[in-house]
Amino acid sequence: MPLVTEPNLPDPDAVFTMLTAMHDGLDGEASAALNARLLLILANHIGDAEVLRQAIALALRQGR
Repeated sequence: MPLVTEPNLPDPDAVFTMLTAMHDGLDGEASAALNARLLLILANHIGDAEVLRQAIALALRQGR
């Protein structure tokens, strides 16, 4: 299954708000731990190592 890179959320602004709001009141360490837990939960949901490799590669390219 290829990584979906086209817009795929009906309300991306609401998702962005939800993802940023989950960090309210957290310090840097707690925020990083929350991100790690969410990432592992979503990786498990995806359940496809190749899709995860593609996502990691894309995230690394976009961060540079």
